[in-house]
Amino acid sequence: MIETPVIDLSTIPAAQRAVVLALMEKVAALTEITQRQEHLISELNHALHGKRSEKLTEDERQLAFEDLSIALAEVEVQKDRLTAQTGDKTTTKSASKRTIGNLPAALPRIEEVIEPDSLSCPCGCGVMHKIGEDRSERLDIVPTQLRVIVTVRPKYACRSCTDGVTQAPARPHLIMGGLPTEASIAYVLVSKYADHLPLYRQSQILARAGLDLHRAVLADWVGKAAFHLKPVVDRLAEHLKRSDKLFMDETTAPVLDPGRGTTKIGYLWALARDDRPWGGEDPPGVVYFDAPGRAGENAETFLTGFDGTLQIDGYTGYNRLTKPSRKGGAPIRVAHCWAHARRKLKEVFDRDGSEIAAEGLRRIAEFYAIEADIRGISPGQRLSARQTRTAPLVAAFGEWLQAQRRKISAKSRLGEKLTYIHNHWDGLQTFLADGRVEIDNNRVENLIRPITLNRKNALFAGHDEGGIAWGRIASLIETCKINGVEPFAYLKATLTAIANGHPQSDIDDLLPWNFKPSS
Repeated sequence: MIETPVIDLSTIPAAQRAVVLALMEKVAALTEITQRQEHLISELNHALHGKRSEKLTEDERQLAFEDLSIALAEVEVQKDRLTAQTGDKTTTKSASKRTIGNLPAALPRIEEVIEPDSLSCPCGCGVMHKIGEDRSERLDIVPTQLRVIVTVRPKYACRSCTDGVTQAPARPHLIMGGLPTEASIAYVLVSKYADHLPLYRQSQILARAGLDLHRAVLADWVGKAAFHLKPVVDRLAEHLKRSDKLFMDETTAPVLDPGRGTTKIGYLWALARDDRPWGGEDPPGVVYFDAPGRAGENAETFLTGFDGTLQIDGYTGYNRLTKPSRKGGAPIRVAHCWAHARRKLKEVFDRDGSEIAAEGLRRIAEFYAIEADIRGISPGQRLSARQTRTAPLVAAFGEWLQAQRRKISAKSRLGEKLTYIHNHWDGLQTFLADGRVEIDNNRVENLIRPITLNRKNALFAGHDEGGIAWGRIASLIETCKINGVEPFAYLKATLTAIANGHPQSDIDDLLPWNFKPSS
């Protein structure tokens, strides 16, 4: 921490006293700014790494990070300006360097050349010659550009006869006779389901650009797009259900209930494939199914035709999938989630610092350390490593678990958590027998997060049908994202292809992982 020096002004000549006072004020201001900067950096580290941050959700941590970073940037500008006034250019120069970044080569460049006022040599020798140049680049952002596509179809007729008029046919549109191009529809879809901007906010943004489009008009575009995209999403679901292993999770999706003037609880169920951790050849994907509730029969319906291993959390509604009476296929094998087991113990440890919970967390951490070592290698290698290294640790954990359960009341908070782990013990060991199975369900939980973000921004779906469209379009957008495909480019191309009558027999070409952007 910087301390302001104490100076006896009486010892300074009167002529210099004003200059010294001004410098002392600047030093005091710099001291105050530096102290605030140190405080903000401390708060930032605490939000990201402190114990309290573990109680925050990912979104809350990101929000804290953003706000603290904004405040820190403001302080740095203050400090740079004061430092520049004192004549020290070092700090200002180093602080500005880290904001340069790397601008992609694919971005269009608009050059502006700044010439000197005169090219005549000061000595009178004549016109100077160019010997080099300095170049600098800055990022420029142009707000959303609205434009009107005017389609002209000339009519032609013969001057010598009356056999008819020739005119090129109108090009097909997704919404015939409507205002939007397919690019406009794609923009609205991405804004709503990827950037989490409700339609009424999009309407306000467009109004600022001079275009008055009511949200009801935008809703009409979204509904029609959702209808045309349904076959693509259905085909995506078929591809996923042909897999040997999938993830599944569910989250609430509140729906407006006009009869009661409030909202009711709907659900979006995520069915996902992600074989990248073991080098699987099938591309990752996710489909969101809308349902009015969380009953296990919904999962049974959505999984019709799937007979592999399902990675899930501990929700009891999935139990019906493992029984011979399962509808839609043979009993499936479930793999339960060690992250959920860890979370149960973490809740107890955070509340009362339980040594037993701490020991359980330490043991589970050993499993995850091994998983980090074997990530990315083949299923056979993963299976061998797990059987050699992890299986003895899991067996020891099982013995430890039963010993603790004999000592602790099942009705206590810790006892309930240990019972949860005991009840899912078979499913928690599935990953030891199959190198393709993950240790936890985190892959699909990460795919649920965009749904929760949209829920926070939109508050609720306006109708049950809104949940269906929500799930359908989010399926394509999130599958694009995990395959490294730009969602807007994909949706624009796909909607255009559908408008042009893309054949149903070639629908696989419209799946996100098969999209090839035009040059």
